[in-house]
Amino acid sequence: MNPKRAMITGITGQDGSYLAELLLEKGYEVHGLIRRSSSFNTERIEHLYQDPHGEDRKMFLHFADLTDANSLSQVIQKVRPTEIYNLAAQSHVRVSFDQPIYTADVTGMGCIRLLEAMRDFQEHSGYQIRYYQASSSEMFGKVAETPQKETTPFHPRSPYGVAKLYAHWITVNYRESYDLHASCGILFNHESPRRGETFVTRKITRAVGRIKLGMQDKLYLGNLDAKRDWGFAGDYVAAMWMMLQQDVPDDYVVATGETYSVREFCQRSFEAVDLNWEDYVEIDPRYFRPAEVDLLLGDPAKANAALGWKPQVSFEQLVQAMVDHDLELARREKTLRDAGHEVTRSS
Repeated sequence: MNPKRAMITGITGQDGSYLAELLLEKGYEVHGLIRRSSSFNTERIEHLYQDPHGEDRKMFLHFADLTDANSLSQVIQKVRPTEIYNLAAQSHVRVSFDQPIYTADVTGMGCIRLLEAMRDFQEHSGYQIRYYQASSSEMFGKVAETPQKETTPFHPRSPYGVAKLYAHWITVNYRESYDLHASCGILFNHESPRRGETFVTRKITRAVGRIKLGMQDKLYLGNLDAKRDWGFAGDYVAAMWMMLQQDVPDDYVVATGETYSVREFCQRSFEAVDLNWEDYVEIDPRYFRPAEVDLLLGDPAKANAALGWKPQVSFEQLVQAMVDHDLELARREKTLRDAGHEVTRSS
């Protein structure tokens, strides 16, 4: 029997690395798409090339880009995946205001390029592929109701949210028009020690580690009152996989059902190292968005009932894990810095 083959765009990101890890554990052959660049950005997945028993893992990387339809078609024809997970995007909300056209091209149009490549391959080969689209809670934006569920009207408040909404609706349209097995996961904020350092949660925990060790004096943030439904990325990729195991494709909100402010995230992060956050955090207007999303709170009832999915990691556990990771990272950074000073003094 042929193994299941998964193709993941955005495999080098937070979600892509956790998803690749999960699929490899389930016996999948995993194929990741990466962009050509002058340097590799594969730190999050380097540990996956070998399994704990020393055997080679079935993971392969291919050069392709969501802005290049031809490259997507070539990889699909070569890999012949049974499942495609579209996780790649220009995913930073604040950056999307500075780069709206690029965000629309990658996050929005990239999705339809991938869907078209998949549809064309299926029509000519008769081969069936299941597709997952990473939708976002940012599509709700200026929320019409709380908590937000699958039927809540969308009102995105950023170029990123608008681009994600296009990708979401074009996936639904292709599902209905061409009978594709295509599902959308409307994921609320999900974090981990692998989160990019420009995202507010990781920016906070990274600063906590450095401040605790005397390597940084202040942390500058924007809107401390913004509230988000924060979960663990490792839990959320399991929901992605569950969606593609269903007989009928559908769309699901994936969330914890709890919300906390950026202020509360700061407080808990600094408390984890016995510091008072108010002594170190200052407001910088540069970090405010032109249009703010004040409150996001998801209702995961449908995912709970239909998929049997529930988050396993609590908010407190998530914050602690991120702080522990970044405190260790700061220790290593300090050791290297101090060693450099020793070399300088002795030379």
